[in-house]
Amino acid sequence: MLELTHLDLRTDPHAQQVIKNETVTVEFATDPGVLMSLEGPNRYACGDALITSANGERWVVARARFEAKYLPLETTLRPGMPGAYRNRPAIVLARQMHEAFTLARAAGSDVLQGVAGDWVMQYAPGDYGVVQAARFDRVYQLAS
Repeated sequence: MLELTHLDLRTDPHAQQVIKNETVTVEFATDPGVLMSLEGPNRYACGDALITSANGERWVVARARFEAKYLPLETTLRPGMPGAYRNRPAIVLARQMHEAFTLARAAGSDVLQGVAGDWVMQYAPGDYGVVQAARFDRVYQLAS
């Protein structure tokens, strides 16, 4: 299995710029814990966002980053309240992998796993994710 370290998609000729388009259901952790996503463990702290997609995929976004990445779908929903949220449009970098791999979400963080066909996502330098191919096809589009 390929272990990806010191990855920077900004200089990768195989990387693509993509935009996510998705509405999700969010609850906020009342205690620290670990959520098992399809790609591996996601540790979270009290207050972090526990996100569920329409298809049931789950992941964590740290509270410090959540409000910068998501907006409440309902105008009556204040930020920080559980409910439906939509991601803010933002260009991120993605690269489809052609063999199984592992990747840390951030330095010293949880290690995620991907299989051939899955996508490595780089949200910012040192900030990564793994998206299964079928999910990528449903919620991402090429940035123009």
